[in-house]
Amino acid sequence: MSSLTASNEHATSAKAATIQPAWVRILHWTNAFAVVLMIMSGWRIYNASPLFDFTFSNAITIGGWLGGALLWHFAAMWILMVNGLIYLALGLATGRFRRKLLPITASGVIDDTRAALTGKLSHDDLTRYNHVQKLLYAGVIVIGVLVVLSGLAIWKPVQLQWLTALFGGYPIARYVHFFCMAAIVAFMVVHVALALIVPKSLRAMITGR
Repeated sequence: MSSLTASNEHATSAKAATIQPAWVRILHWTNAFAVVLMIMSGWRIYNASPLFDFTFSNAITIGGWLGGALLWHFAAMWILMVNGLIYLALGLATGRFRRKLLPITASGVIDDTRAALTGKLSHDDLTRYNHVQKLLYAGVIVIGVLVVLSGLAIWKPVQLQWLTALFGGYPIARYVHFFCMAAIVAFMVVHVALALIVPKSLRAMITGR
């Protein structure tokens, strides 16, 4: 291996290692931990008063019973709210959101979706998001805000009656909360699937194989 090739591989490896700064990784995994706890405890809470003609298996819920699930849910809620506020504040203050998530155009989303479906979407620079990624990541931030607000409207419908009213009342706030949860679960499934695929692309980019 030539010194030039080794140097290029080292530079590419260093670039790959800094795709996400440390503060993003820490906040990301803290958010993921809190979200998983909220989802699993939320499914147990849902089972106590289902919105639809199905319930979630107790094997994928936590809390043991309604009261226990509520305790888990509220504990995780504070982690998510504090950590999420820090993430939003740093993302805005550092300009990361602007650099990473903007601009998003309809034509860009359509073109990148078509490229992804035909296997032609480039992963040459993993530090840059394509338009589909931008849309998904920006969308999940908005959904995260909505799920927290709708959850507060359900939790304190009297004290925060103005917030509950913004969602159209308590019953509608419950539906908003449920569908936001479903969207987050779908995002996590796609996100994990991509995380399993992208490292292979990264290794191929570094090694040339």
